[in-house]
Amino acid sequence: MTWLVTGGAGYIGAHVVTAMRAQGERVVVLDDLSTGDASRVPEGVPLVHGSVLDGPLVQRTVDRHAVRGVVHLAAKKQVEESVRRPLHYYAENVEGLRVLLDAVVGAGAPWFVFSSSAAVYGAPDVDVVGEDTPCLPVNPYGRTKLIGEQMLADVAGAGGLRYTALRYFNVAGSASPALADRGVSNLVPMVFDRLSRHLPPRVFGDDYDTPDGSCIRDFIHVADIASAHVAAARALAGGQETDHVLNIGRGRGVSVLEMVRTIRDVTGTDAGWAEPVVEPRRPGDPPRVVASAERIRDVLGWEARHDVPEMVRSAWEGWQVSGSAGRR
Repeated sequence: MTWLVTGGAGYIGAHVVTAMRAQGERVVVLDDLSTGDASRVPEGVPLVHGSVLDGPLVQRTVDRHAVRGVVHLAAKKQVEESVRRPLHYYAENVEGLRVLLDAVVGAGAPWFVFSSSAAVYGAPDVDVVGEDTPCLPVNPYGRTKLIGEQMLADVAGAGGLRYTALRYFNVAGSASPALADRGVSNLVPMVFDRLSRHLPPRVFGDDYDTPDGSCIRDFIHVADIASAHVAAARALAGGQETDHVLNIGRGRGVSVLEMVRTIRDVTGTDAGWAEPVVEPRRPGDPPRVVASAERIRDVLGWEARHDVPEMVRSAWEGWQVSGSAGRR
């Protein structure tokens, strides 16, 4: 049998593909390469260049490769952009999922792992977010992910599909330099980009109701994200009863200012120009989102293995080896 990984040439997707291959799974990748890179796809893994919005292409891919399961990562994910371009996000994230599900259900492929997000919770007024915490997303990106979960529940309720939605928190790090995050939309590479150009890191808001005034997040190593996707996929294929929704996190909050200090320590940057500058809050940013990771441990036997300094060190190695600092 073969797993279709959408978005498998992206930062997270390539880690998932590599982890699945390491466990002996057959994989085919579908990616429009808008943010992905074909060089990230392991040798021997077929890469289909195209969008999940292209129904006939998706159908041909599913049929040609005898796809039985899907790991769906292809999506737009920038909160600020989703506020500016909500219809674009609904088209890509919601309609894209609908088209994909239409092909998958029509082909009788029974297993579906959906990459969801902690953004579905919005700005929860709790110290630790469990899967039963009410979902009240505060930006279009989060709403598209919640609608995706609801769509999956409806399709599964109609029969023929078993799924798990993985709500992951703030991703960082790299399993190898070749798979490093080459964008600058996530916090860690965003800070690397500024430091590499001798510019101070930017912090968006220092007046939140948190101990140091900056947002608090649950940072999770991308290799841990990948291993959780593999665990969910294998559980579905093995017939294991799993919860439909699972958090992927460490259960520990780190503030943005704390993360900036860790990055400065790891990179050895201590010049005055490295002091962060505070800019206005970004629309749609909640003050604190930290995961409860108990349920995924109980259901899948999974838990995070990497700490924050490891995330930063591996990301910094990838940033330097990939030449990102020189290109930006």
